[in-house]
Amino acid sequence: MRRTVPGDGLLDKRPGLRPIRKMTDTTPPIDPPYRLHDSLGYHLSLAARLQERRLEEKLRTVGLNRTTWCILLAVANEGLAQPSDIAGFVGIDRTATSRALRGMESDGLLARHSGKEDKRTRRIVLTEKGRDAVVQASPFARENGRLLAELLETTELSELKRMLRVLIDGTPETLPAL
Repeated sequence: MRRTVPGDGLLDKRPGLRPIRKMTDTTPPIDPPYRLHDSLGYHLSLAARLQERRLEEKLRTVGLNRTTWCILLAVANEGLAQPSDIAGFVGIDRTATSRALRGMESDGLLARHSGKEDKRTRRIVLTEKGRDAVVQASPFARENGRLLAELLETTELSELKRMLRVLIDGTPETLPAL
Protein backbone atom coordinates (compact mmCIF):
# COMPACT_ATOMS: atom_id res chain seq x y z
CA MET A 1 0.00 0.00 0.00
CA ARG A 2 1.32 3.44 -0.91
CA ARG A 3 1.44 6.19 1.76
CA THR A 4 -0.17 9.44 0.82
CA VAL A 5 1.62 12.71 0.56
CA PRO A 6 -0.32 15.94 0.99
CA GLY A 7 -1.32 17.15 -2.43
CA ASP A 8 -1.04 13.88 -4.37
CA GLY A 9 -4.79 13.15 -4.10
CA LEU A 10 -4.37 9.50 -3.10
CA LEU A 11 -6.07 7.99 -0.09
CA ASP A 12 -4.35 6.00 2.60
CA LYS A 13 -6.44 2.83 3.03
CA ARG A 14 -5.45 2.18 6.66
CA PRO A 15 -8.41 2.20 9.07
CA GLY A 16 -8.95 5.37 11.05
CA LEU A 17 -7.15 7.72 8.64
CA ARG A 18 -9.04 10.44 6.83
CA PRO A 19 -8.57 11.19 3.15
CA ILE A 20 -6.08 13.91 2.42
CA ARG A 21 -7.53 16.75 0.37
CA LYS A 22 -5.65 17.89 -2.69
CA MET A 23 -3.78 21.12 -2.13
CA THR A 24 -5.55 22.58 -5.15
CA ASP A 25 -9.01 21.89 -3.69
CA THR A 26 -10.39 25.30 -2.75
CA THR A 27 -13.69 24.04 -1.39
CA PRO A 28 -13.90 25.29 2.18
CA PRO A 29 -14.49 22.65 4.81
CA ILE A 30 -18.10 22.43 5.88
CA ASP A 31 -18.49 23.94 9.32
CA PRO A 32 -21.65 23.63 11.35
CA PRO A 33 -23.81 26.76 11.14
CA TYR A 34 -23.02 29.52 13.61
CA ARG A 35 -25.71 29.54 16.28
CA LEU A 36 -26.02 33.00 17.79
CA HIS A 37 -27.93 31.87 20.87
CA ASP A 38 -25.26 29.27 21.62
CA SER A 39 -22.38 31.75 21.51
CA LEU A 40 -20.60 33.04 24.59
CA GLY A 41 -20.38 36.54 23.14
CA TYR A 42 -24.14 36.72 22.69
CA HIS A 43 -24.80 35.75 26.31
CA LEU A 44 -22.16 38.15 27.65
CA SER A 45 -23.56 41.01 25.53
CA LEU A 46 -27.16 40.31 26.45
CA ALA A 47 -26.43 40.16 30.19
CA ALA A 48 -24.36 43.35 29.98
CA ARG A 49 -27.05 45.22 27.99
CA LEU A 50 -29.78 44.22 30.46
CA GLN A 51 -27.69 45.44 33.39
CA GLU A 52 -26.66 48.63 31.56
CA ARG A 53 -30.21 49.54 30.51
CA ARG A 54 -31.56 49.15 34.02
CA LEU A 55 -28.79 51.33 35.44
CA GLU A 56 -29.04 53.93 32.64
CA GLU A 57 -32.74 54.45 33.36
CA LYS A 58 -32.01 55.27 36.98
CA LEU A 59 -28.94 57.40 36.24
CA ARG A 60 -30.95 59.56 33.83
CA THR A 61 -33.16 60.63 36.75
CA VAL A 62 -30.15 62.45 38.23
CA GLY A 63 -28.80 63.73 34.90
CA LEU A 64 -26.09 61.10 34.40
CA ASN A 65 -25.25 58.32 31.96
CA ARG A 66 -22.93 55.36 32.48
CA THR A 67 -19.85 57.24 31.28
CA THR A 68 -20.43 60.28 33.47
CA TRP A 69 -21.26 58.00 36.39
CA CYS A 70 -18.00 56.08 35.97
CA ILE A 71 -16.01 59.30 35.71
CA LEU A 72 -17.63 60.61 38.89
CA LEU A 73 -16.68 57.36 40.64
CA ALA A 74 -13.10 57.61 39.36
CA VAL A 75 -12.73 61.06 40.89
CA ALA A 76 -14.88 60.69 44.03
CA ASN A 77 -14.07 57.15 45.13
CA GLU A 78 -10.71 56.39 43.53
CA GLY A 79 -9.12 59.81 43.96
CA LEU A 80 -8.12 60.06 40.29
CA ALA A 81 -7.54 63.60 39.07
CA GLN A 82 -5.70 63.26 35.73
CA PRO A 83 -7.77 62.74 32.56
CA SER A 84 -5.48 59.93 31.38
CA ASP A 85 -5.87 58.07 34.69
CA ILE A 86 -9.63 58.54 34.55
CA ALA A 87 -9.71 57.24 30.96
CA GLY A 88 -7.79 54.13 32.00
CA PHE A 89 -10.03 53.51 34.99
CA VAL A 90 -13.25 53.90 33.00
CA GLY A 91 -11.91 51.97 30.00
CA ILE A 92 -12.53 54.63 27.36
CA ASP A 93 -10.10 56.52 25.15
CA ARG A 94 -8.73 59.98 25.90
CA THR A 95 -10.92 61.66 23.27
CA ALA A 96 -14.13 60.26 24.77
CA THR A 97 -12.88 61.21 28.23
CA SER A 98 -12.13 64.79 27.20
CA ARG A 99 -15.54 65.12 25.56
CA ALA A 100 -17.29 63.76 28.68
CA LEU A 101 -15.23 66.00 30.99
CA ARG A 102 -16.14 69.11 28.97
CA GLY A 103 -19.84 68.23 29.18
CA MET A 104 -19.63 67.44 32.88
CA GLU A 105 -17.84 70.73 33.52
CA SER A 106 -20.56 72.67 31.68
CA ASP A 107 -23.18 70.72 33.67
CA GLY A 108 -21.46 71.84 36.88
CA LEU A 109 -20.48 68.32 38.01
CA LEU A 110 -16.74 68.95 38.06
CA ALA A 111 -14.08 71.57 37.52
CA ARG A 112 -10.83 71.31 35.58
CA HIS A 113 -7.81 73.17 36.92
CA SER A 114 -4.36 73.63 35.40
CA GLY A 115 -1.55 71.68 37.01
CA LYS A 116 0.67 73.42 39.55
CA GLU A 117 4.06 72.66 37.99
CA ASP A 118 2.96 72.05 34.41
CA LYS A 119 0.17 74.38 33.31
CA ARG A 120 -0.58 72.09 30.33
CA THR A 121 -1.84 69.33 32.63
CA ARG A 122 -5.37 69.26 33.98
CA ARG A 123 -6.52 68.28 37.44
CA ILE A 124 -10.14 67.20 37.82
CA VAL A 125 -12.11 67.96 40.99
CA LEU A 126 -15.75 67.37 41.82
CA THR A 127 -18.07 70.24 42.55
CA GLU A 128 -20.74 70.07 45.21
CA LYS A 129 -23.21 69.13 42.48
CA GLY A 130 -20.89 66.28 41.39
CA ARG A 131 -20.57 65.00 44.96
CA ASP A 132 -24.37 65.15 45.35
CA ALA A 133 -24.79 63.17 42.11
CA VAL A 134 -22.52 60.42 43.48
CA VAL A 135 -24.60 60.28 46.67
CA GLN A 136 -27.87 60.18 44.71
CA ALA A 137 -26.78 57.60 42.13
CA SER A 138 -24.90 55.19 44.41
CA PRO A 139 -28.09 53.49 45.67
CA PHE A 140 -29.15 52.88 42.04
CA ALA A 141 -25.87 51.14 41.25
CA ARG A 142 -26.01 49.09 44.45
CA GLU A 143 -29.60 48.01 43.72
CA ASN A 144 -28.74 47.11 40.15
CA GLY A 145 -25.84 44.98 41.34
CA ARG A 146 -28.00 43.38 44.02
CA LEU A 147 -30.67 42.40 41.46
CA LEU A 148 -28.07 40.51 39.45
CA ALA A 149 -26.23 39.04 42.42
CA GLU A 150 -29.33 37.62 44.06
CA LEU A 151 -29.87 35.40 41.00
CA LEU A 152 -26.70 33.50 41.92
CA GLU A 153 -25.41 31.65 44.95
CA THR A 154 -22.46 33.32 46.67
CA THR A 155 -20.03 30.75 45.26
CA GLU A 156 -21.52 31.15 41.76
CA LEU A 157 -21.12 34.92 41.94
CA SER A 158 -17.47 34.57 42.97
CA GLU A 159 -16.84 32.04 40.22
CA LEU A 160 -18.56 34.23 37.60
CA LYS A 161 -16.39 37.21 38.57
CA ARG A 162 -13.30 35.00 38.42
CA MET A 163 -14.20 33.67 34.98
CA LEU A 164 -15.00 37.12 33.62
CA ARG A 165 -11.60 38.31 34.89
CA VAL A 166 -9.98 35.44 32.97
CA LEU A 167 -11.74 36.57 29.79
CA ILE A 168 -10.88 40.23 30.34
CA ASP A 169 -7.24 39.57 31.25
CA GLY A 170 -6.86 37.17 28.31
CA THR A 171 -8.05 39.71 25.75
CA PRO A 172 -5.20 41.03 23.61
CA GLU A 173 -4.00 44.52 24.48
CA THR A 174 -4.25 45.49 20.79
CA LEU A 175 -7.99 46.00 21.05
CA PRO A 176 -9.07 49.61 21.46
CA ALA A 177 -10.48 50.61 24.84
CA LEU A 178 -14.23 50.64 25.20
